[in-house]
Amino acid sequence: MRWLRRLVTPEQAPSPEALMALAREHAEAERYDGALAIWEPLARAGHARAQNNIGACFAEGLGVERDATLAERWLALSAGAGDPLGQRNLATLLFKGEGIVQDHPRALGLYRAAAEQGDAVSQDMLSWMLLEGEEIATDPVEARRWAEKAAAQGIASSMTRIGMLHHNALGMPRDAEAAAYWWRLGAERGDADGQAMLGAALVLGSGVAHDPAAALVWLLRAETGGSALAGRFLPVARAALDDAAQREAERRAGEPLPEPGPPPFPSGSPA
Repeated sequence: MRWLRRLVTPEQAPSPEALMALAREHAEAERYDGALAIWEPLARAGHARAQNNIGACFAEGLGVERDATLAERWLALSAGAGDPLGQRNLATLLFKGEGIVQDHPRALGLYRAAAEQGDAVSQDMLSWMLLEGEEIATDPVEARRWAEKAAAQGIASSMTRIGMLHHNALGMPRDAEAAAYWWRLGAERGDADGQAMLGAALVLGSGVAHDPAAALVWLLRAETGGSALAGRFLPVARAALDDAAQREAERRAGEPLPEPGPPPFPSGSPA
């Protein structure tokens, strides 16, 4: 087929954007061999997103054997070229330390670099690390700033974290009403810990009106979602309701969540 390739002029060759779109179609259909065949020459030519995609495949074992060393190598090329997805994926690899040396400080720097480019997932993880991470100094004020940026892009776990910052008076005065407001935003978007904390607020009447029936609905959703925070408050909510009310709460908890409204602005606060 060399004669055919000679007939294709550079002007006729598919653009990198077209090739990346074709590779994405392969990947979305889980045809990773086809996607990798397209990404590899692009990556070797310096295409940062293709380098990220190959690294992600090695990290997850998609179309290739899982290989953390090769994942780090390809992701480092992408991150070094400034690709925010490459920075985030390399940060995650370093944060977990599965198959490579764990390096939380380096992960923090990479999450920050991606966050500064507007990557919402990195903003959320940077916020978490600044509040909960190991081997780094905590900074609740900076954690809140990044959580607000992620929340403005719809990241539910950041909404829940802002509620926790208000509740625990971290970097600000304690504000039970603001905490419940942010927990509701996270809960409505499916964050299990947000659902648990909203349920706790409703059963205790903290920042919102006391409502054990609604509390039980949210706590049951949180438990189903895997939140370890729900168990403490479930008996309290059940004890406040008769059997019929508990059955109704269980029915409501099994219903799909309604479609939430648009994400809040970073300066969102209780109405």
